[in-house]
Parts: sequence; structure tokens; C-alpha cells
Amino acid sequence: MKNLNIYSLSLGLALLCLIGALFLIFRGDSADAGPLLIFFFTALAIGVRGTKTFKAFSYTIWIFTAVTASMFYPQYFVSIGDFQLKTMIVPLLQVIMFGMGSQMSFEDFTGVIKMPKGVIIGVGAHYIIMPMVAFGIAHIFNFPPEIAAGIILIGTVPSGLASNVMSYLAHANLALAVTIGAISTIISPFVTPLLMQLLGGQYIQVDFWHMMLDILNMIIMPIVAGFMFNLFSKNEASQKSKIFQLIGYFVVVVLTNLVYMKSSGSDFSGFLTALSKSLIWFYILPMVGAILLRKLVKGDDSWMGSALSMISMVGIAVIISIITAAGRDSLLQVGLLLIITSLLHNAAGYILGYSVSWAAGMPEKDRRTVAFEVGMQNGGLASGLALQMGKIATVGLAPAIFGPLMNVTGSALASWWRSRPPLEDLEAEKNTSQASH
Repeated sequence: MKNLNIYSLSLGLALLCLIGALFLIFRGDSADAGPLLIFFFTALAIGVRGTKTFKAFSYTIWIFTAVTASMFYPQYFVSIGDFQLKTMIVPLLQVIMFGMGSQMSFEDFTGVIKMPKGVIIGVGAHYIIMPMVAFGIAHIFNFPPEIAAGIILIGTVPSGLASNVMSYLAHANLALAVTIGAISTIISPFVTPLLMQLLGGQYIQVDFWHMMLDILNMIIMPIVAGFMFNLFSKNEASQKSKIFQLIGYFVVVVLTNLVYMKSSGSDFSGFLTALSKSLIWFYILPMVGAILLRKLVKGDDSWMGSALSMISMVGIAVIISIITAAGRDSLLQVGLLLIITSLLHNAAGYILGYSVSWAAGMPEKDRRTVAFEVGMQNGGLASGLALQMGKIATVGLAPAIFGPLMNVTGSALASWWRSRPPLEDLEAEKNTSQASH
């Protein structure tokens, strides 16, 4: 009862703050409405925690709180003294991807063998539908070149990190979701720069090898480090599997540094230096850290999943806030149209992903999975790539907007599907009931 009162009080406070903010905006005092809007989203994020229906939206509302604060007070999200906050984006993204990798294992990729049709359709639809829809939107709405390039960039990156959660909530095929997301991420160092060069090259200069290296460094290498950590912290793989994986991860590190050699024009000595650093950071340290942690906690690492999840959520919020602050002026010019087109892009992904899998004769659970895997993008990677291009305030805007909106639409769709179990689940439940009688 006490908690219920706190949540109800928060919702009441949110309503009062919203009324006050709207009053100031209609009176022409938009700048003074900032604190009230921040308090509105803060109170709303706390209040919805007390409701069963909207509880899942709490994190997304916190994102809107951070975005509102960075829009009204951008100076606090651009720099601290001489330190530019945008330099935190890539390290934060790497930590998030390490966390993802540490909660996965090599076994997650066996889904390709078990569900080849679903994986091929899911990955293929993702890399065909989203880039083409993004290209169409950028062309039709006649955005400034660098903002148009950002729309295409968000369309060419792999599946979003939250898509697996949405599949779980929607009674979809979680194993298929994990596999599609993993495969789309693994092939992204080649596919994303290629698509970006083909579709976005008319809007912005795209360096194929440099973008490939950026994706490898931001996504693949941290995931490999996470796999290494998982391999030695869990210590569940057979000796044969462990050797096979160690060789495979070593090859990935070597290939990444060959791309570095190609991208930078480095000589063999530079390649060996870079390779040594990569092996220490992404190969040896995760291995040693996992062994030490396993001995320290004596196998009880149940807290790690929650800790890494919290770090990921905070990291994503910080990244979005920094990008919003950096691109505030551009957002004020094209923000509303960019929001509308982001929603169109996102919705098209869900609808076309579901339709393609329906046309292919896939079961309902798989259709829902493909819808999420096609419609939800890795906005963090797109933001990191925009930063590496030196265009975080323009190319980075579409990813910054698409990310929060994707979580809102994804949560709404997952909640709607959750209340409508797939036909195969109902039939299985019916058969189980009949068998028990």
C-alpha cells in the first residue's frame, strides 16, 4: 500500500508538472518550461513502475528525461572543463557490447543449423528492408545531406540490442531472435560499410575500410572479449570446444588488425604492434579476469547479468544525451520531421518483417521474432560510427532519435502481442491439458 501511494503520488506530480509546462509553452515561455518537463518525465518514470501495463516503459521514459535535460541544458552534456563528453561514446559502446558477449556463448550460433530458414529470412530481410526504407525516406523528405546520411546509417546497422527482450515479452521465438541478432552483428563489419557506400555515398563520403575497422573495434572485438570472458568464467565448454573457440577468436583478432593495416596503410611492424595491443586488451585480459573472478566469487556470478544490464542501460542513456546535446541546433530545425520519419522507418520494419516471414510460411512465433529483428536497429553502433566520422551533431541525430522511439514502439508491440499468445502456444497448452486428463 505504501509503494502504491508513492507511485500514485508520482503520477499526480507528473500531471501537475505537465500542466504547468504546457501553460508556460502556450504563454511563450518555452525556456522556463524546461525544469517542469524534466520533473514531469522523472515523476512519470517512477509512477509507471507501479502499474502492470506500463511498467516496461519506465526505462524509455528515463531516456526521454535525459533527452529533455540535454535539449534545455546542452552545455552540461557537451563537456566538463576541457574534457569533451563525446569521447565517452565509443568506450561506453564497447562496454555494452562486452556485456552482451559475456552473456552469450558460442552455442548461440548453433541456431543457424537448427533454424536455417528463419535465420536466412530474418537476416536477409533486415539488411534489405531497413536500408531501402531508409534510402526512400532520405530521398523523399529531402533532408540536409548529412542528416539524410544519418537516416541511411541507422538503416544499415545490425539488429538492436533490445530486440531479444521484446521477442521474449511477445511470446516469440527467443532462440531465433538471439541467432538472427548475433549473425546480423557478426556480418555487419562487411555489410554495413558496403550498404552505406552504395546508398549513402551520394550524401556523405564513406571510407569502406575505415568504417569496417570502426565496426570491428566497437562491436566485434568487445564481443570477442565477452566470449572469452564467458568461456573461462563459466568453464562449461569441453576441452575440444575450448581449443576450437580460442583459435577462432584469435583469428578474428588477427583479421581485425589486417583491416587496420589496410585502412591505415601501416607496415608489418605497425601491424604487429597493433596486434599485440589487441591481444592484450581483447584476448588475454578477459581470460585472466574471468579466471580470477571465478575463483573470487567461487562460481556465484548470478549478479553479473543484472550489473551488466544496468551498465548497458545507463550507457545507452548517456550516449543519447550527449548526441542530443551536440545536435540540439539541428534538432530544433528538423526534429519533428525526423521523429515522424523515424517512426515510419521503425513501423515499416515491423510490418514488412512480419509480412515477409508470413509470406514464407513461417509460424506465428517466428513471424513476431523477424518483425522485431528487422524493425529494431543498433542505434549505439550508428552513433559511434557518426562520431568516428566527426559528424555526431548531424549524422548522429537520426540514431539518437530512432533509439528511444524504437524502445517505445517495441514495448507497445510486445505488450500487445503478449496479451495474444501465438496459436501454436495455445494448441500446445490445449494438448498438454488433454494429456493430463
